[in-house]
Amino acid sequence: MESTVEAIATNNLLIIFAAIAIIGIVLGKLSEILKVPDVILYLVAGIIIGPSLLNLISVQAFPIENNLILTFGSAFILYEGGKEINLKVLNKVKISVGMLATVGVVVSALVVGVASGKVFGLPIMTALLLGAVVASTDPAALIPVFKQVTIKNKIKQTVVSESAFNDAVGAILVSTLLGVVTSGEFSAMKSVGELLISTVVGVLIGLAVGYLLTVLVSDKKWGVFHSYAPIMSILKVALAYELATVLHGSGYMAVFIAGLIAGNKKLFGLWIPEEDFHSEHIFSESIGSLSRMAIFVVLGTQVNLDALSKYWAPSLLIVLVLMFIARPLVVLICTMFDKDAKWTFKEKLFMMWVRETGVIPAALSGIIVSMKLPGYEIISSVVFMTILVTLIVQASTTKLVAKKLDVLEEENTEVVENIA
Repeated sequence: MESTVEAIATNNLLIIFAAIAIIGIVLGKLSEILKVPDVILYLVAGIIIGPSLLNLISVQAFPIENNLILTFGSAFILYEGGKEINLKVLNKVKISVGMLATVGVVVSALVVGVASGKVFGLPIMTALLLGAVVASTDPAALIPVFKQVTIKNKIKQTVVSESAFNDAVGAILVSTLLGVVTSGEFSAMKSVGELLISTVVGVLIGLAVGYLLTVLVSDKKWGVFHSYAPIMSILKVALAYELATVLHGSGYMAVFIAGLIAGNKKLFGLWIPEEDFHSEHIFSESIGSLSRMAIFVVLGTQVNLDALSKYWAPSLLIVLVLMFIARPLVVLICTMFDKDAKWTFKEKLFMMWVRETGVIPAALSGIIVSMKLPGYEIISSVVFMTILVTLIVQASTTKLVAKKLDVLEEENTEVVENIA
């Protein structure tokens, strides 16, 4: 019986990946023709083939496969995002990134929470829980957009780093509020302690795994596995995420830091042989593309159109509050004290516009839905409306807004160099 269940699960996973690959390849090409972010088409395709419409694929019926796709996909994209961060550039905006990833999450949660309480009549803690779920931005959504739109490096690194670091803060804030909602007890010291432990453990594991496995594929004495550099990239993600999670740290923080080490290897005195570097780069690009396809097609299949049809108007109002009140307020507050970054008004305006929502809020929403907490349908509706609107409206207009605000870099033919 057990082998039969495993066979069904394996077969279903293969079918899902085959369908995603076919859909992704076709829609990826279509996105190039239409000049729109591919993630939008993936999301729409997921809605069409999901239970709400054609019901061709229902990943909800297979939670293991669903969790595997979302967890590994988002972790690998986050690892790739870490590789794209230049520590020399990040050092110039470290205050802004730190503020956006901490204070920014709290401010967003408070603004959206208060608005949700007024609009839906939710109890204050449930409303704040909703705010916390949508407070973090999403690297899995932002990184693909910035691959298609060439933004000034300082802005790109700030926004991507913010999205990577604020996942841990958002997740712990949600966990804390869940504890309050379910038990009625609140401990500020415990919450701060959990945040610190999660962050520190994630950073330490990421540093250890990232450095050790990069050494093993380098041209140093211990670089005996340099010909296996592509496989090592998957091992870094799996090992960093799982070790951090087991040790009560942030898995997403760990894979991001591991990617940061790999992407800035020269600063750590490491070098990967040219041939192995390029084979690893091509392999990682392919896995990243498949992960991106999988994540957003799966997210599309999870959209509950019945709940959206019931709550779409007030949910849209909350999304507008998030986009036009919470986010601008967050950017203004969090960049105010960073004199070293020398942000211009146009750069701040652009950062106010770019705050796509995706995998992490969807995963947190899924936890709440599975617990059937009071107001879970409202929370689910707002979360998916946020994902839909921010991806369809903000992601698709990123290049237009960047051009209007003059924050585009000159587009050159991209040449991947083994210099970081």
